[in-house]
Amino acid sequence: MRSSFVGAWPVLLLSVLMIGCRERPRNGATAPAAAGDSAAAAPAPPRHNVLFVGTSLTAGLGLPPDEAYPALVQAKIDSAGLPFHVINAGVSGETSAGALRRLDWLLRQPFDVLVLETGANDMLRGQDVDSTRANVQAIVQRVRRERPDARLVLVGMLALPNLGRDYAAHFDRIYPELAARDDLVLIPFLLKGVAGEPSLNQADGVHPNEKGARIVAQNVWTVLAPVLRREVASDSITPPKP
Repeated sequence: MRSSFVGAWPVLLLSVLMIGCRERPRNGATAPAAAGDSAAAAPAPPRHNVLFVGTSLTAGLGLPPDEAYPALVQAKIDSAGLPFHVINAGVSGETSAGALRRLDWLLRQPFDVLVLETGANDMLRGQDVDSTRANVQAIVQRVRRERPDARLVLVGMLALPNLGRDYAAHFDRIYPELAARDDLVLIPFLLKGVAGEPSLNQADGVHPNEKGARIVAQNVWTVLAPVLRREVASDSITPPKP
């Protein structure tokens, strides 16, 4: 898997600058129905929130809003008839330290499930791996402390081999080790089947194109769907009526 990254390395350096261009977090909410449309309709079942926290990969840099992978996950949720609404809080250019700094704002959002994707920009910039690990750990611990009923899903990332074997090995251990330590649901590698594939990425070689985003959404859905179904089965979530 790693060898496929090598050819993309020249454009990856440029992508660090592109990833640093910030976007507003995207919200996956649909527009409200007109008052006349809702008057005769039966009340909708209560919907619960899945908050996606992440980098430009989550924000969907370079894609229409409805083609970012969290929006595609929303379509899968709707097709499955599950009562969840996706909130896309991805921010381009954000490091794990940045995600930790905006945790006050994130914890004010209503959510039942939090999907945490952070650390990719730390890796691209060659930042200290132990600092990245500590930031991710701090996010997890605070969410667990302040929102103990929320489910956490950790999104894994792999380092580029060009950063050196030791760095890559150290970085790659962050996500599975934290998932095991803190009993987190783990998506092993967000970009599985997409990383390093020119036909599935934009010109920068880093961000998935629309076809690649569909594969990323499936990577997420494979792990997230059982989490949402367990939530529906628990007392805290009311399933939709047939």
